[in-house]
Amino acid sequence: MLVLWCPDWPVVAAGAAAGLPAHLPAAVFAANRVVACSAIARASGVRRDMRRREAQSRCPELAVFAEDQDRDARLFEPVVAAVEELVVGVEAVRPGVVAVPVSGASGYFGGEHRLVELLVDHVSGQTGVECQVGVADGLFAATLAAHRSVLVEEGTAARFLAPLSVTELEQPDTDRAELVDLLRRLGLRTLGAFAALSEQDVVGRFGSEGLLAHRLANGQDERPPHRRRPPPELFVTKAFDPPLERVDVAAFMAKTLAGRFHSGLSSRGLACTRLGIYATTERGEELSRIWRCAEPLTPEGIADRVRWQFEGWLRTRDGQRPTAGVSELRLEPEETVEGTALQLGLWQGGDGGEHTPEADRAARALVHVQGLLGPDSVFTAVPEGGRGPAERVRLVPWGDQRMPSDGHDASWPEQLPGLSPATVFEEPVPAFVTDAEGVEVSVTDRYAFTDPPHQVSIEGGAGRHVLAWAGPWPVLARWWAPEGRPTTARVQVVLEGMSGAQSEVALLLNWQAKRNPLWTVEGMYD
Repeated sequence: MLVLWCPDWPVVAAGAAAGLPAHLPAAVFAANRVVACSAIARASGVRRDMRRREAQSRCPELAVFAEDQDRDARLFEPVVAAVEELVVGVEAVRPGVVAVPVSGASGYFGGEHRLVELLVDHVSGQTGVECQVGVADGLFAATLAAHRSVLVEEGTAARFLAPLSVTELEQPDTDRAELVDLLRRLGLRTLGAFAALSEQDVVGRFGSEGLLAHRLANGQDERPPHRRRPPPELFVTKAFDPPLERVDVAAFMAKTLAGRFHSGLSSRGLACTRLGIYATTERGEELSRIWRCAEPLTPEGIADRVRWQFEGWLRTRDGQRPTAGVSELRLEPEETVEGTALQLGLWQGGDGGEHTPEADRAARALVHVQGLLGPDSVFTAVPEGGRGPAERVRLVPWGDQRMPSDGHDASWPEQLPGLSPATVFEEPVPAFVTDAEGVEVSVTDRYAFTDPPHQVSIEGGAGRHVLAWAGPWPVLARWWAPEGRPTTARVQVVLEGMSGAQSEVALLLNWQAKRNPLWTVEGMYD
C-alpha cells in the first residue's frame, strides 16, 4: 500500500481558505486546544493538545483557526484528483491522506521510487501542496512510513514498526487513548513490545480493541482476510428532482441514505470498510470516489464521508466542478467484513449507544421531524465544560456526531457544587430577594449577604418564604470587574410551596451588581 500524506493538512486548508501566507505560524483549535499546527508554529513551541492561551503566549503572532472538517475535505479534493491523474484505485482515507495499491502502478512507472518521485512532483505542481509518501504492507504501516518518507520493503512492516512508540496507535478517526495509556503503564512502550505478546493474552486482557491494535503492531492488515465483494442488492441509490446543487441539502439527504445503507448491511451481519460514492449529474457527468476506513463505518461515518465528498464536488473553485447539479447518488460497499470479525461492536451507534428497537423508532421519528421542519429543527444535548449550568451543555443537531469536548468533565473554577439545575432558563426570570424587614438583599465586597434572605418574589408574584439557602458563590472570571469587588454571584434557595398541595421548590438565583433587577432565576432543581 502506498500512502500520500499532506502534513498538517487542517492548517494548510485553513490557511488556504483564509489566504494566509505559508510563512506565518498558524494553528487549528477544537474545544480551545490545538489539533494541528504548522511547522513554523512548532518551532516557536506550539504543540498538539496545547491550550490556546499557552500556545498564543509562546507564539503571539499565531494565526488561530477553528476546526472545520468540511473545509478540509473540500480543499483536499484537488489533491485526490491530482493523484488520480497518475494512478488508478485511489482511496481517500481522510482529508490529508490518500491510499493507493502500489503493485500495478509501480510496475507501470518502473518501480516504487520512480512512482513516489512522480507523485510528489505532480501533486506539488498541480495543487501547490507539499506531501510525503510512504510504502509498506497495510494502511497503518504505510501511513507511519509516509510520516517518515520511508519505503518499507515487502514483508518487513513488523520490523519497521517495532521501535516506534505505542502512541502511534492513536491515529485520527480512532479512539485508543485509554488503551495506549494502559500499555504505557504496563511497561509496553513500543509497538514491538506489544506485538511480542501472544494473541490469546491480548484478547483476554484488552478485548477486541486490543486485538485490532495488536494486529496493527504486528504489521498485519487492519482486519482478518474475510473481505468479499458484496451482492448487488446492498447498493443504495437515490434520485433527486430537482438536482442537488447545495452542500447543506446534500448533507441532509445523506443522513437518511446512510441509515438505509447501514441497515441493509447490518441485517446481513456485515459492515462496510471501503465505501464507494458515485454520482451522476443532470448533464450525464459521472463522479466517483472511494473512501477507505480502518474500522467499520457507522451511519454517522457514512454520512460524514458523503458530506465531505459533496464539499469537494460542489464547492471546487476550478474547472473540476460539475456543470450541473447531482441527479442521482449511489452508495456501494466496495469491501465488507463479517459482523463477527474482531467483534468490533457493529451494533453500536456513533455515540456509543446500543441500537435497540426503541432507539431505532425514536431515531426515525426525529428524522421525520427533520424532514418536516429542516435539518436544524432537532437537537440533542452533550456534556460541555464550563462554570455555569448553561455553559455545561452543548446542543448538537440530530445525526451529527455527539462527542463531548475534551476536558468537559474537568474541575472548572467557580463551578457550582453538587448537581446542576434540571431546568436552565434561556432568558433569566426576574426575581426580588428581601430580608426579614422587607429590604432587598445584596452581596457585599466580602462575598456575603447584606442580610440573610427571608423571602423571594418571582416575576412580581407573591413572596415565598425561604426555607434554606446556600451561598453566595462569587463568579470572579470577569476581567472588566474592579479588583476586589464582586459583580456576579450565585445562590441556591429552597422556597416553601404556595399552598398545601404544592411542594417546595429549589432554585438557582443569580445576582449581578448594577443591574435592574439585581436578582434573576437562572435555573430550577427537580
